[in-house]
Amino acid sequence: MQFSGNKRKKVIGSSQNDLYEHCLQLYAQPPLENISLTEFETFAVERLKLLKTVENLGVSYVKISEQYTNKLQHEFSSLNFPHRTEVDDRKLQGGPSEYEKRRKDHISHFILRLAYCQTEDLRRWFIQQEMDLFRFRFGLLSSKHKTDFLHKNNLKYETVSAEEKIILKDKLISSSYGLSGIKVEEYDFYKVPFQDALDLVRLRKVYLLAGNAYIPHQEIITIVLNDFRTRLSKALAMTARSLPAVQSDERLQPLLNHLSHAYVGQDYSIQKNIGKISLEQIDALAAKSFPLCMRHLHKALRESHHLRHGGRMQFGLFLKGIGLTLEQALQFWRSEFIRGKVDADKFDKAYAYSIRHMFGKEGKRTDYTPYSCMKVILSNPPSQGDYHGCPFRHSDPELLKQKLQSYKVSPGGISQILELVKGMHYQLACQKYFELTHNIEDAGFSLNHPNLYFTESQKFLSGGIKKEIETTQRSQENVSSNAPNMPRPPPADSKQTHEEMGDLDSFFQDE
Repeated sequence: MQFSGNKRKKVIGSSQNDLYEHCLQLYAQPPLENISLTEFETFAVERLKLLKTVENLGVSYVKISEQYTNKLQHEFSSLNFPHRTEVDDRKLQGGPSEYEKRRKDHISHFILRLAYCQTEDLRRWFIQQEMDLFRFRFGLLSSKHKTDFLHKNNLKYETVSAEEKIILKDKLISSSYGLSGIKVEEYDFYKVPFQDALDLVRLRKVYLLAGNAYIPHQEIITIVLNDFRTRLSKALAMTARSLPAVQSDERLQPLLNHLSHAYVGQDYSIQKNIGKISLEQIDALAAKSFPLCMRHLHKALRESHHLRHGGRMQFGLFLKGIGLTLEQALQFWRSEFIRGKVDADKFDKAYAYSIRHMFGKEGKRTDYTPYSCMKVILSNPPSQGDYHGCPFRHSDPELLKQKLQSYKVSPGGISQILELVKGMHYQLACQKYFELTHNIEDAGFSLNHPNLYFTESQKFLSGGIKKEIETTQRSQENVSSNAPNMPRPPPADSKQTHEEMGDLDSFFQDE
C-alpha cells in the first residue's frame, strides 16, 4: 500500500524522522511510505480498539481520575501505541521501539480518516474520540514538552514577559483558578487572541486585555484542542471528497467498509456451548440473560409467531451463538411459525433452507457469525413492522422509557440510560442496562456484542448455563430431554466479507 513516493528505508534520518521527533502530533502531514495490506489492516484495527477504549472509559470514569489514567495507559502499552517522550530505535524486551510506535500512531490515524469520513455520524464519533485521546496524551506531557509541542507545530503564542506578569499579577491571580503569587511568577502565560479562547472566556477562566486572553500554562490544552478539532474536521471533509478515488481501488474498498462497521472482539461463530441449551430454557434465559435487542425480538416472536427476515437473521444467529444446534433451531422456528399463519409444509419450503444455510449446511457452506453491536446499530435499520435493530439506537426515547419501565428498571437507572442514548453512546447504554438488571456497580467489561452480554450474564448468575439448565429442568414437569449434541462445526474465519452476509440476506427474504 503506497501513501506516497518515499520508501520506509528512507524514512529514518529524513523529514519523516523529524515528524516522529515528538511523541504527539497534530497529524498535519500524511505518511510518506509503502506499507503492506496486512499492516494497513492491523494498524487500523488496533487504533480502533484504542478509540473504543477511550469512548468506554470516558463514560465510565472521570477523565482526569486515576482509574481512567491507569486503564488507558495500560491499553496504550498492550496495543503498542506511543506514550514516552523520547524517541529511539531500541526494542525493549522484544517489543517495538518508540519510533515504531510513533510510526504506527501516525499511519493508523490516517487510515481511520479514510474509513470514518464517509458519513456525518462516523465523522462526529471519530473527531470526539481522537480529541479525548489527544487531551489525555497532552496532559501527560511535562511543561517543557508541551512548550516544545507548541513551537514544533507553529502554535507560537506570545509568552507573557516577566515584567508584564509582575504588572498584571493581581489580575492574573483573580482570573485564573488555583494560582498564587508565587505560581504566577513561576508559570508561563500566553497571550492569545480572545476569539481563539472563547471557551475559556465563557467560563471566566482567563484575563482579557486589549483583545487578548492571558492563558495560564495548564489551560493551553483548550486552545490546542480547538485547533486540533478544526484541523481534523477540515481534513475529514477533504478526505470525503477524495474518497471515490480511493474506493475505486478494489483492495481498499472492502477494508474501509469493514473498518467503519468493525467488530474487534471474540468470534462467536464458534459455538462453545453447542447442544447445552434446551428449547424449554429459552424463555427463562430471555428474561435473565438476553440483551434488550434480543429480548425484544424474542417477545415479538412469541406474541406474533413470526419475524421478518431482518429479525430472523439477527435473532437466529444470536441463538446459534449461545449454543442452539441446527436441529434445535429448525424445531424452534418451526414450532413458533406454525402457531401463526405458516403451516409446516410452507415452513419447510420457504424457511428451513435459510436456517440450514445459516449453519453452513447449504449454499457456500459458510459458518455465519452472530451480529456484533456495531453491525446491529449501523446496518439495515428497522422499518414499520420490523423488530430487529438496537432499541437504544432505533427506538423513540419515550417508547424506550416505557419498555425499560416494563422490565422494572428504576427511574434513576432509566434516566442514566436515556442520557447515554442522548449522547449516542448506545453500547454504553446497553452496558448500563446490564448493570441495572444485574444489580452491580461496574460490569467489568466493555460491551460490544449481544453474545458477550449473554456470556457475561451467565457468568454473573453463578454456575453459568449448566446451573440454569438444572434449575429450569427441576421447575418443569415432563421436560423433554435435550437434543443430542451435534458435532462441533469447523472454526470459521471471523473476517467474513460483506458479500457473504449479503448472500445470506437473499435466503431470508419473505415471499
